[in-house]
Amino acid sequence: MSGTPEEPVHPDPPESRTADPALTERHAQLRDYHAAFRVAQLAMAVVDEDGLVVAANDSFGSLLGSEPTALHAQAASDLVDLASDGRTWHAYREVLRGRRSRFRCTRRLKHADGRSLWAEVTVAPVPDSRRVLLSIADISDRRELQARLRHLQMHDPVTRLPNRALFFERLSAALEASALDAAEGVTAGSPAPGETITSSYESYGYGRTGRIGLCYLDLDGFKAVNDTLGHRVGDRLLAAVAARLTECADNDGYTRSGGHLVARLGGDEFAILVEDSTGTEQLADLARSVLNALQQPFDLGGQRLSVSASIGVVERSGHGTTATALMQAADTTLYWAKADGKARWTLFDPERNAHRMTRQALSSTLRPAVERGEFTLEYQPLVDLADGAVRGVEALVRWNHPQFGSLAPNRFIGIAEEDGSIVELGRWVLRTACRQARQWQKDRPRERPLFVSVNVAVRQVWDSDLVADVAGILAETGLAPHLLQLELTESAVMGSAGRPLQALQALSDMGVRIAIDDFGTGYSNLAYLSRLPVSVLKLDGSFVRGFQDEEHANPADELIVEALVQLAHRLGLTVTAECVETAGQASRLRRIGCDTGQGWLYSRAVAPDRIAELIGAEPLRV
Repeated sequence: MSGTPEEPVHPDPPESRTADPALTERHAQLRDYHAAFRVAQLAMAVVDEDGLVVAANDSFGSLLGSEPTALHAQAASDLVDLASDGRTWHAYREVLRGRRSRFRCTRRLKHADGRSLWAEVTVAPVPDSRRVLLSIADISDRRELQARLRHLQMHDPVTRLPNRALFFERLSAALEASALDAAEGVTAGSPAPGETITSSYESYGYGRTGRIGLCYLDLDGFKAVNDTLGHRVGDRLLAAVAARLTECADNDGYTRSGGHLVARLGGDEFAILVEDSTGTEQLADLARSVLNALQQPFDLGGQRLSVSASIGVVERSGHGTTATALMQAADTTLYWAKADGKARWTLFDPERNAHRMTRQALSSTLRPAVERGEFTLEYQPLVDLADGAVRGVEALVRWNHPQFGSLAPNRFIGIAEEDGSIVELGRWVLRTACRQARQWQKDRPRERPLFVSVNVAVRQVWDSDLVADVAGILAETGLAPHLLQLELTESAVMGSAGRPLQALQALSDMGVRIAIDDFGTGYSNLAYLSRLPVSVLKLDGSFVRGFQDEEHANPADELIVEALVQLAHRLGLTVTAECVETAGQASRLRRIGCDTGQGWLYSRAVAPDRIAELIGAEPLRV
């Protein structure tokens, strides 16, 4: 019978053939094998060393929608798609040549009636033969079940959108494709290998750009909806939002196909992935359309709800970036959008991000930097406006960072206040400044000693025993209390009550002078001046800068400063003017009655040895 794996077996062999019992048994076995091969439920075919079908059973023919005899002498690799990829083709050839025992793969086959099916193909050598056995199992039902399970696993049950896992799978695949295009030289507007472009429009529409765009958004105030109306309403709102996002993505006018991936990443966070984006303009327009769509009220079963969103937009070349880097940029940009006021979209800014990264780097190294001795102090003279003599100095801390160089206080003091390291740093500044002031006094014992002014953050008052720290440092360095001045900002001092007020009073009782820094920019609650143990007001530089243009001076600035000076003097306080830069400013401040001045007119902040030269020197007359 044709279509069998070996020579036909005689149904009734003659007696001469049964004379040898062993031979008779072999023929019987062959009959059994042929019968089993023909009626087996598993599709099988015997293939020769050249890869041609020698015999196929009925199940094999049925699987492919063909008679078994019609498959004879056909290339098995064509019938079951074994040559579509290099790895499978190589493994198959190795089995045919006897260099490999077996291999297995999964293939999608097409039936003669046009329907597709999934098959698991196994190729193994036939014992004592140069032929191989090809067996095929129809796994379409299993694949369908797997596909259903994967869909459930990869989609959000509330919105039916792709979930975080599928989003990152697609993102990673898009980045890999961009890297491959870059390696193969595929550029924007050029056809992929083997692709024919018939017009410039099609080139624009179908050409791969190798760029990735991402709109990363979350809903403003969604938690309030859940908390007040319940999770059921919240889920319905999320589903409605998902529908509008999908509509925006499908109607993107920059691509003919549309259908960008819209995913719910968790909670009220969504993402729109734009593969082969055409630039930031496309992403900006998409973000605007999303904001406009979400601003329209939602009708949820008769209940109208309004919601807004904040969107972080990132657009860049896919080559050279990673999924992690892209998402970090998107997350940062979303944070900017919220910090800038919500209900808006913000485009990723590399310069702004570099500043953020620098801030993080400073934050992570600030505490160890104190222990490593990376901080130094410079001192700016405080000059008596009446006679030009240097009466004191303000200690200003500098960070000699190994990577970023010399950093001014405005680069790191705010960070130190946020993470609490200001307590340790402030203690070091206080000790170093007092030790230096005492050293100047020892070096010039006959000269009038300079007082040293040190800035104190409000957190130092709350998070440490500032009174004990000051007392201990004064005792350790030998500096007299009246030669130490502590500066606190107006906003910190004016709201003082309880522990801060008690600490300031104890320091004042000790003999330490308390100064209000940047006076005139905070609360400006003059009633506090009579109740706080303050001895010095330092006028904010914005008032003094109003004196700079002597020909077109603002009379209101001079009137305000004069009133503040008179008020301070009547309360027994002295006044220091900051940011004095011209002789005209100094002259007018002197005429008004201001006590001391500080600014570049006299000196910038300098090293301790430069201050030592000013002690006992000629007055700084201007």
